Amino acid sequence: MASSLTALFLSAFVAATILPAASEAVLWTIIADNPAMLWPAIAVAAAGNTAGAVVNWLLGRFLSQFSERRWYPLTQAQQQRASAWFQRFGLWSLLFAWLPVVGDPLTVVAGVLRVRFLLFLALVAVGKTARYVIVAMTAAYI
Repeated sequence: MASSLTALFLSAFVAATILPAASEAVLWTIIADNPAMLWPAIAVAAAGNTAGAVVNWLLGRFLSQFSERRWYPLTQAQQQRASAWFQRFGLWSLLFAWLPVVGDPLTVVAGVLRVRFLLFLALVAVGKTARYVIVAMTAAYI
């Protein structure tokens, strides 16, 4: 079971970056195979996904000066879309960092805008954990 939780952590971590990954599918499979792993799997998925968001925040905070470089994780369009979302909804938008398309760029923009780290961490962790709770509970009870 440890190897499946490791795979879950890694898929959740990668899913929090701009790289495509299906951490929900891994979580679903673990819960479907072993419902007793519900809460440990939620904790591992949330930790991995939040850790990936922290990497995004760090990229925005310390590497935004390189936004024109090829290796920078956001395109200008992604950064503008996330900035508009952030400007419209403010800090509370970080609760929705789990959303496709805008969520990951939003965490980079939070770094660019120098959102206080502990506030960032708390809001992102709450939103991402809530999403995994919903996915895991659905997997456990369907």
